[in-house]
Formats: sequence, structure tokens, C-alpha cells
Amino acid sequence: MRVRTALQLINQTLDEYFTEQEGEFDADTRWALTWFEQHQFEDGSFGDAETLSKAKVTSVQGLASAGILTAKAGKVRLLRRDELPQHWNPTTDLRVPVWEATQHLIHALDRLGESGAAKLLGQLGDRGEIARDLAYRLYSICDRKGWTQEAIAYNSLVTSWSEISRLTATRQPEKQGTLALGI
Repeated sequence: MRVRTALQLINQTLDEYFTEQEGEFDADTRWALTWFEQHQFEDGSFGDAETLSKAKVTSVQGLASAGILTAKAGKVRLLRRDELPQHWNPTTDLRVPVWEATQHLIHALDRLGESGAAKLLGQLGDRGEIARDLAYRLYSICDRKGWTQEAIAYNSLVTSWSEISRLTATRQPEKQGTLALGI
């Protein structure tokens, strides 16, 4: 088999895997993933965003309420990580797309290191694993499109995941013990 043929088969298999994986994501995240692939964090037209939102069974207003985009003057743009609220708490947020959780995890990792990301991961619960899967998917998109800086951000979360998970696991007994003692 020629190298080119092998690479085509590998890419085809990866595309099938990622398409299947997207079924695990919520509608807001599927919208954000498609928008990101087309626009990254740049402005796009409100009409395009609205059309995509209908296809993904969500709404631009809902996405804005969820805290993942801004919509002004006929333009829509995904929020960059530095625009996210500093003291976000997923346990009190009523609408937490995996997209938002992933961006916050990366932001926490950048600002507070693995222990900060571990604290946030502990608050995310089961959504954490799906956030890791999304980070890997986003890394693949960025790598394919040559968006090096963004690829590094997503890859950082994926490569740090085992340590972040370990730190999260070591924090859980402490937290439970503290609650049991009423401290």
C-alpha cells in the first residue's frame, strides 16, 4: 500500500470516529464546533449563525445566554478564553455546554496550572471526560488548518489530562471528608 493511500484511509477513519463522537456533544457544543471550524474566534454574519443554530437545534440567543458567544450589530463571534468570566462556577450555571466547560478548563490550566484545572474538573463531574474529547477534536481541527496557537492550547489540556485527573481524584476524598466533618 502506498503511503498516500494509507494516509487517506487513516483520515477517513478519523473522520468517521469524530462524526460519531460529535453525537455525544450537546447542541450548543455541536454549533460551536461547526462555527469554530469555519470562523475560529472571528466575526461571522448573524444570518449564518441563525441558520446553523436551526440545523443544530439551538438558538443564537440561547448560545449567548449560555456564555459562549457574543452577538451584536448583525455579527456573531465565539468568546475567546480571555473573555470568559473569571469566577465561573459550573455547579451554579444553568446551561453548561461542553464547549464552555472545555474553554474554561483550558483557561484554568493556563492561569492556575494543573491544580486549578483539577479543581474545575471536580466541579464538572461527568462532563469532564467529554470536555477532554472535545479538546482533542479541536486540536485535530486546529492542526489540520494550521492554527498553531489554538492547537497548542487544546493539546495542553489533552496532554495534561492524566495529571489533572489524578489531582482531581486526590481532591475528592478531602472534599468529602470536610463535608462529613461539617468544617
